[in-house]
Amino acid sequence: LEEMLKSYSTTMILRVRMPISDDLAPRNFITKIVRYDRVVNVPNSMTVLTEMMPASVAMAEAKLTGIYNFCNPGAVSHNEILDMYKEIVDPNFTYENFTIEQQNKILEAKRSNNELDATKLMAALAECGVQINEIHEACRLCIGRMREGLIAEHGENYHDKLPKKLSQS
Repeated sequence: LEEMLKSYSTTMILRVRMPISDDLAPRNFITKIVRYDRVVNVPNSMTVLTEMMPASVAMAEAKLTGIYNFCNPGAVSHNEILDMYKEIVDPNFTYENFTIEQQNKILEAKRSNNELDATKLMAALAECGVQINEIHEACRLCIGRMREGLIAEHGENYHDKLPKKLSQS
């Protein structure tokens, strides 16, 4: 699809990677990994939607075109995200690591792990007057908003509303 779309001079393609939202929606990357019993500790580029969606609107309004790696700058590991989640949302949360080789044995398809270059995106956003946070700060703020949302919806005793491990479901 990208190959076809890039031939149009009026098209903007935004490459979203591992989307993260402020809620516990099933497609949220954080919701997914907190349910796993074991995770690989690999850094990846990720897209914090709360920051990036307004950026996409600004880019569209500026009539920008081309292909952009639409991720917060930098890379964050699964462990770093889970440690933030434990610190901010669920102090009783636990997880274990396993190797990529061990992971590949249980998956139908291998996972790609990479850090995408956000230089072009950052230059475009600067032209639009938009600033976004580096991925670690963006995740910390996002997880903080997640906690605030849980408290607003369920009160201080929201812990029974958190996702359960797949092995406990």
